[in-house]
Amino acid sequence: MEITSSALKINEDIVQKDISKFLSDKENKLKFRKKVKEFEAALNDFSTETGQDENLPAIQGYEEGYVTHDFADGQYIRAITMPEGLVVSTKIHAKNHPFFVMKGKCSVYTENGMETIEAPYHGITYSGTKRLLYIHEECVWITVHRTDKLSVEEVEEEVIAKNFDEKEFLTIDTKQIDNLIKQLRNKQ
Repeated sequence: MEITSSALKINEDIVQKDISKFLSDKENKLKFRKKVKEFEAALNDFSTETGQDENLPAIQGYEEGYVTHDFADGQYIRAITMPEGLVVSTKIHAKNHPFFVMKGKCSVYTENGMETIEAPYHGITYSGTKRLLYIHEECVWITVHRTDKLSVEEVEEEVIAKNFDEKEFLTIDTKQIDNLIKQLRNKQ
């Protein structure tokens, strides 16, 4: 059977809309990731120029105080206290896991847009997520990770991606592609 362009016609308006949505979502994610890198560089420069970089190890969890680490029956629990006015760029999450905001209020920027979170709040962090946070009121943010590792360093190797290319993230929205597949199958 010879395939012609008309043999592949489905509903051009729907297909075009779905393809455009899929491509724009992917393009927006790439733009967000690029802007985050620029933001992180500017934030690092600013913190160095203003002398605030000496606080970064504590805020980023490399010193006790702002961050606590607990282990219980195959789980790693990380709690971070972030002061009002803080701007944070998170690491890239390699695994899905729950999070809990126990105290405070913050603006959260991700590839999917911006939302304001106020305690008490809980949600799921999906693999591939990277956030920019602005802390309006002191926040206590807790994450729980399923792991058999018993040191913070080993857990971080498992649950943090070094970059977006390191892992294949399974949370990309493929509804548009699923819709196209459904349309193709219904036209057979």
